Amino acid sequence: MRIFKTEKIVLTNHEPGLNPTADDLANIIMARIGLLPRKKGSTDRMHQTLLELYERAKQAYRKKKPELAVMTVEDMGDFAGISRQTMYDYLGRWTELGLIAKTSFINESKVIIGYKLNGNTLEQAFQKSMTAIQDNLNTTQNLIRELQRSVKNEKISETQKINQIDRRDVESDDPEVIDSGEEPSVEA
Repeated sequence: MRIFKTEKIVLTNHEPGLNPTADDLANIIMARIGLLPRKKGSTDRMHQTLLELYERAKQAYRKKKPELAVMTVEDMGDFAGISRQTMYDYLGRWTELGLIAKTSFINESKVIIGYKLNGNTLEQAFQKSMTAIQDNLNTTQNLIRELQRSVKNEKISETQKINQIDRRDVESDDPEVIDSGEEPSVEA
């Protein structure tokens, strides 16, 4: 089960216009799954990082060299038009959704740490994101069922406590009257 601890999943209803370009579609997809920057005045080129990750994944698959699919955070920031440190801030959402995965490889006896698309194609990577979102929704559905059960149990418990208090009040007012379900008779 995937647990989203600090990241927000923000799904929006952005729609493409007529004859959208690859850039337009990439931007809309990023907006729909909440991966665009949320601050006003931030970069408007974040979708370029997604497109580059896809191009590198295709190239790595064609050449059978998986290390070609890996982008360093610095490269990702360059494509997005932001600093490396700012890109680190955004990577949490990307990895939380499972669209990209952190990986490392050795190049010229140096270990390179970076990120790659979490699949050979954009569609495969998005399937992982869909799974993450679906897991979150399923967990929420289970919590809703538990909440519903809890509210019901609390109301039943509350009703039982009130009934016990009412019985004690009746018994303390007339200790000789036994509650047999019949009206007490009055003798003259």
